[in-house]
Amino acid sequence: MGVRNIVKIDPARCNGCGQCVTACAEGAIEIRDGKARLVSEIYCDGLGACLGRCPQGAISVEQRQAATFDEQATHEHLTRQARAAHRPPSVCPGLMAHTFAPKAGTVQPAEVPSQLSHWPVQLRLVSPSAPYFQDADLLLVADCVPFAMADFHGRFLRGHSVAVGCPKLDDAQFYIDKLGTILSANKVRSLTVVHMEVPCCSGLTRIAEEAIRKVGADLSFEDVTIGLGGDVLTVQDVVI
Repeated sequence: MGVRNIVKIDPARCNGCGQCVTACAEGAIEIRDGKARLVSEIYCDGLGACLGRCPQGAISVEQRQAATFDEQATHEHLTRQARAAHRPPSVCPGLMAHTFAPKAGTVQPAEVPSQLSHWPVQLRLVSPSAPYFQDADLLLVADCVPFAMADFHGRFLRGHSVAVGCPKLDDAQFYIDKLGTILSANKVRSLTVVHMEVPCCSGLTRIAEEAIRKVGADLSFEDVTIGLGGDVLTVQDVVI
């Protein structure tokens, strides 16, 4: 047990709507006696995908002593839930298989120039002191996004420095610290966060928020949600 991010639910604000239950890919929340409750600390990864789904603002993420997130126990928990509901188990909505037919009118030229301006791009590998972060328009993007969007390079990557990562599979706290270091070491002009619509992917928004708070950066950012078909679903300004 150690100090880590974990979901906190305010029962006074909760109206038991259940939106957080469906948003939690780990099955860590359920409705009991008309209120949302954390089933077990070991099922909560602390990314806060449920935050944006609560219309009452009853959910937050706090840092406190908590049992370590247990991926294996979570999988077993989800399997039990699935059996009880007589449906196939699923660890995360983001892991569901989807097949897409090519859309009419999206045929690209034989060669489309890349808009990538630097390497590496993985958030774990980039150097906070790299010159491409100074005075940059920074793009923080979930690593599945470029596969879903046919026009990702032209629509988002052009003119931006980029860092990519997976908020579900990677170390969220490391990413918070790394992004915070980038923001504090450079004069970043703007930040855009682009992630997929699956609940676990919205953890990238939480990572950006926590990094900005951690270093006290005077920075708001644009939060973009991409649908599984590659369309832009929402664009929101996030002010810290």
